[in-house]
Amino acid sequence: MVYFEKSQPAPACLALEKVKANGDYKCDNVLERIKADFKNKCYICECKEPAAINVEHFIPHEGDNDLKFDWNNLFWSCSHCNNTKLARYKNILNCTNSSHDIESKLKYIFKPFPFETVQIIALDDCPEALMTRDLLVAVYNGTTRLKMIESANLRNKLLEEIMDFQRFLCDYFKDTNTQEDKNYFLIKIRGHIHRGANFTAFKRWIILENQKLKDEFEEYFD
Repeated sequence: MVYFEKSQPAPACLALEKVKANGDYKCDNVLERIKADFKNKCYICECKEPAAINVEHFIPHEGDNDLKFDWNNLFWSCSHCNNTKLARYKNILNCTNSSHDIESKLKYIFKPFPFETVQIIALDDCPEALMTRDLLVAVYNGTTRLKMIESANLRNKLLEEIMDFQRFLCDYFKDTNTQEDKNYFLIKIRGHIHRGANFTAFKRWIILENQKLKDEFEEYFD
């Protein structure tokens, strides 16, 4: 997970739909704005351009109309993550709340080899960080037999992304590079660590764990 700023103010249609008997919280331009706010990424697994999209209620509304139509409670999620989270993980870090400092409370580890699983380490022992860790472990590694297959497919996408990222990191430091070459690879690396990229948190932790990479690229974290 990485931080996303939720655009304001709330779409006007939400207040209008809220008072209807069968109001629709996906009204007017709600979908387009949520998609833009979350860079068209699932906020949980960070897979970009998910094929199956849900507008998720961060706090399950469970019939509460205030929560159901609350703009700040509407998040962009893939079906795999939404169906894993459901109402089981109610007290997680909010990636749209800057005070939660989400990017400093979890460490992401994935060895770039086939059949590896994901490790998530909580760097803060607050209940929200611990529950978010548990959710992410379930998302990336699976729980039921079906979810394990979905998670394996997700990790295959993650593996491809990390291998591409590593290639650009290695190419950047070749001593045969011209300045033009380095500039090209820097553009690619910056694209990978942008919060709108696939699996940004994993890539940023690769950089944070290596002092040379940190010195070279941390300044480009947006």
